[in-house]
Amino acid sequence: MGSGKTSVGRLLAERTGRALVDTDDLVETVTGRTITALFSSEGEDAFRRFELESLRRALARTEPAVVATGGGVVTTPEARRALALDSIVVWLDADPATLTHRLEADGARPLLAGRDTREVIDELHERRAPLYREVADRIVVVDGLDPAGVADAVLDVLGWSS
Repeated sequence: MGSGKTSVGRLLAERTGRALVDTDDLVETVTGRTITALFSSEGEDAFRRFELESLRRALARTEPAVVATGGGVVTTPEARRALALDSIVVWLDADPATLTHRLEADGARPLLAGRDTREVIDELHERRAPLYREVADRIVVVDGLDPAGVADAVLDVLGWSS
């Protein structure tokens, strides 16, 4: 959350000529609700089920695509297995201080609702970092980079730079 997955995904899709598939967008399309509304009405477990199905649909495409997932996708074992099968996973890693700075004014993040942003980010980082390490083929540290710089770094670590 806050690492720039969607913004960087758009840039990567544009630069590589691939489609962008955002799993959050797929969840919203399938459910007819925003992520915030889904969290509010059905909770995180329901969201994770829809997220897993959206991930499976994104990865089943016949044409290569840039897939932007939600930050918590790695918390579902089935999602980690799906990611490991036939994709290259790039973890956009950031220091919790960077994420806190980016997210403090963002009122649209269900996991942050009514809670201290830094506390949530620290908890999520502690719990998720080992899972990201498990699935990531490459890691790009995004601290101090704008989306274009992150996209450049992703292309570089994939060996796709021009």
